Amino acid sequence: MREVTVIVDLKGKNYLTNVIADPDTPEEEILEQAREQVLKQWTI
Repeated sequence: MREVTVIVDLKGKNYLTNVIADPDTPEEEILEQAREQVLKQWTI
């Protein structure tokens, strides 16, 4: 497992989040996981 720090742009604001993923996880999947995390955290 590895920890990847990702900056997600959501509604004109940048959010920093970490994603724990396997080393062979594609970058697109890591970015999607990061976006989902930010959406869950900031959407009511």
